[in-house]
Amino acid sequence: MIDDRYYALELLLTAKTAVRDTAIALSETSTPFVREALLKSFQQNVMAHAMAFGYTLSHGITPSYTPERVIQNDFELARIALQLPISR
Repeated sequence: MIDDRYYALELLLTAKTAVRDTAIALSETSTPFVREALLKSFQQNVMAHAMAFGYTLSHGITPSYTPERVIQNDFELARIALQLPISR
């Protein structure tokens, strides 16, 4: 039941979270060495997000520029989620 869309969206969400978390850490550090390492990580995370977004956009998984299709995809993903078995 889980297909490539699920994994692509998970990757996109993970990349987005990594960008946000790294940006927060970057703004909190005062050590030049740590700041440099975090900046490099931030740039890599931004590129990973761009690649994941490009994949989802090119495969019609996230039609971000068409609100009607975004809503339609959300309903489809909700339908898939409701069919997943519940683990206990």
